[in-house]
Amino acid sequence: MAAPVSSFLEPIGELQQKIRELEKEQTSLETAQLLETARRELRDTIDRIFTDLSPWQTCQLARHPERPYTLDYIHGIMTEFTELHGDRRFADDPAIVAGFAFFDGDPVAVIGHQKGRSTPEKVRRNFAMPRPEGYRKALRIMQMAARFSLPVVTFIDTPGAYPGIDAEERGQAEAIASNLREMARLPVPVICVITGEGGSGGALALGVADRILMLEHAIYSVISPEGCAAILWKDQSRAEQAAEALRLTANDLKRLGVVDEVLQEPRGGAHMDPPAMAITLADALRRHLKQLRRLKPDALIDRRYKKFRAMGKYVER
Repeated sequence: MAAPVSSFLEPIGELQQKIRELEKEQTSLETAQLLETARRELRDTIDRIFTDLSPWQTCQLARHPERPYTLDYIHGIMTEFTELHGDRRFADDPAIVAGFAFFDGDPVAVIGHQKGRSTPEKVRRNFAMPRPEGYRKALRIMQMAARFSLPVVTFIDTPGAYPGIDAEERGQAEAIASNLREMARLPVPVICVITGEGGSGGALALGVADRILMLEHAIYSVISPEGCAAILWKDQSRAEQAAEALRLTANDLKRLGVVDEVLQEPRGGAHMDPPAMAITLADALRRHLKQLRRLKPDALIDRRYKKFRAMGKYVER
């Protein structure tokens, strides 16, 4: 069963269904005219809805069940992906995929959160909420990349690290902290791309990078709007208000200096045209990797440190 789509997107879904039905009918002048009218109405509806999205609507869009996930991007822009498994301590964590691939003919390490499509896959991948072994697997791949002087590309799309008792027993906080420390001193170029949800330390554990790219309708925050509302007001129904306050949209984060580049999504969101989104992402990775490969390891580490020290803005009262 497909996941529910947010109510503000329902008019788009209805028009898409109408277009699919018309495309199945026998070709006639009347059908062609109706089809052209429906397509024009779809474009107009998308433009109207997306002209002024609220932060809460952006959150819902970032969680859209048809958005491309890490493996979609890997297979769309890279070749010969070889996935590696396990943290060499406890187990493999399917919430994070990691391995090596070729991008434009050059080898890179690639790591990312992976959500599921079907219900069984969502459960198997724990809804992209990693346990400690997922972060330790990611770190193992990064350390291998450093050993062989390969760039690291990470894809972030998680509600947050898994908060279960078993994760705490195996050192969830320590695993995330170790990733933050080790990523800060990796002697190779590191680029992270926030493709959907970027939730809390679960996202940041893959996000200490030389360049931080963010899709136009993704979100990145210290906590989810629902979690923020539950803490501040003891009322998750005020998530929309929390989303406004958190400044979690791509444009907000670009203004605050957290994100280096916002990648424009196809009309209606990345899920409307995944191949076009993959092309945009590949172009951005190509540009940034070209720039970062010119820097020596010491310069990369120094600039990365200064980048995060200078991040954010505040007002003294």
